[in-house]
Amino acid sequence: MDRPQDFHERRYIGRREMISYVLFDASKGFSISGYSGRFFLDVVKIDFVWNAVAGFISGIWDIVDDSFAGVLVDKTKTRWGKFRPYLLAFAVPGTIFSILYWMTPYLFTANPRQVGKLIFWNALGMTQELMGTFRGFAETGFVSSMTPNPLDRVRLFTWAEVISGLWESFPGIAMGVIIDLINHGYLNISMKSAYLSMGALCAVQGGFFALMFAWVAKERIVQSASRPSIREGLKTILNNKPMLLLMVSEFMDIFKLSTGVSNYYIDVLGSASIGNLIILPGAPLSVLSYSYVPWAQRKFSTRALWIFGEHERDITSILVFLIGCIGGAGPSGSYRKLKVMLPALIVKDVIYKSKLGIFKIIPRMILTEALDYCEWKNGYRTEGTTLAAKSVVRKVAGTFISPLNSLLMKRIGYSLGAGFGAQSDRTKFYLFALCTALPGLTGLLGAVPKLFYNLDGETRERMFAELAEVREKKRRELALLHELPADAAGNG
Repeated sequence: MDRPQDFHERRYIGRREMISYVLFDASKGFSISGYSGRFFLDVVKIDFVWNAVAGFISGIWDIVDDSFAGVLVDKTKTRWGKFRPYLLAFAVPGTIFSILYWMTPYLFTANPRQVGKLIFWNALGMTQELMGTFRGFAETGFVSSMTPNPLDRVRLFTWAEVISGLWESFPGIAMGVIIDLINHGYLNISMKSAYLSMGALCAVQGGFFALMFAWVAKERIVQSASRPSIREGLKTILNNKPMLLLMVSEFMDIFKLSTGVSNYYIDVLGSASIGNLIILPGAPLSVLSYSYVPWAQRKFSTRALWIFGEHERDITSILVFLIGCIGGAGPSGSYRKLKVMLPALIVKDVIYKSKLGIFKIIPRMILTEALDYCEWKNGYRTEGTTLAAKSVVRKVAGTFISPLNSLLMKRIGYSLGAGFGAQSDRTKFYLFALCTALPGLTGLLGAVPKLFYNLDGETRERMFAELAEVREKKRRELALLHELPADAAGNG
């Protein structure tokens, strides 16, 4: 048996599990979700005001389903584990509903005020949200319980992000090229068929790898024999400072408004593929950035890395806006000139890619360690309730803020029927401002709660050392009672 002090050295996650998780994580990013906004504007077409009202109703539903989903996950105890049943149960239905999402234009006309389309679109979204909630809670809880070793988790996250970075860009690049070819008349297929083909392909591979991960991976932090009550679950949130700060930070991030860069690329600069050109120079740096994450963790506090990783883009977005404003807001403005904006956007992306590892790894590490902090303070884990509360806080704000994106598009005069490149000069300037200056300024609000994060150094090491001792003791007790397998990591 391992001694508790050896938990930093032992690797619990084997090769098969590592590969299954890396492929699963990469499959989630292997999508054309970056063009879902254009899909809505160019193909689905629902009136902005109608969609804002429906979005508000859907937001209320999101809050409700998060509340009961978290409690249900925490009360789950099966021979397959606490989290695996949800990943297995929703993999295939999630794939089917994702395909239905991209099939919407085949089921309805392009009339922006078609009532049946509005009802279907939002009912589909609410169903996907429910399944996504269960899958999201289960995935986060599953990953946090695969290993008690924080270094093991960092290794898992790093490999997942590196492979995802190499793999997940391809659908977006391909979709951007296809959109440009269709818009310029070089490809004689309908836009809706292009979205359906690419969307269905991405959905099927995502469902397959979700099933594979759920089948192969193991939960090693054994959950408490007794199911925590709702009151106990809420108590674990109130005395979990790291999680509270994470919640407040995400709450502030909701106020980061943007109408999306793809609208600016297509409607102002004239090409969806500009996004592909922007990301190419920084691509090698995105892989290299993961190599210095361990060094950065030794040299800087988690708080400093969290703030730098999350908010560097806010600063550079504001700088890009200032460059684009040279020459004014009319047709002679620099924001309309590709020879000016392309280099500026490339530099912005290169800076972002150079610290991508910090941006990707640190928040995931903070979340899983906040769940460990709950166990350290209370003696048991409540992943479902905690993640539900975290999600509810974010969605309460999102219910009121998200519809503003649709209303902003209407306010700046965006026309659903204008066609490619035919928006007014005023609308084009605001499309630029609302994807650079607005998200930059509103995004900086999220830095404030991060200033108070202090789970670092001695406190963090003491937490993991004490958890290792408690888990080892309880593992031995349960092993005697239930003949647990040797690789179980303890009771959480």
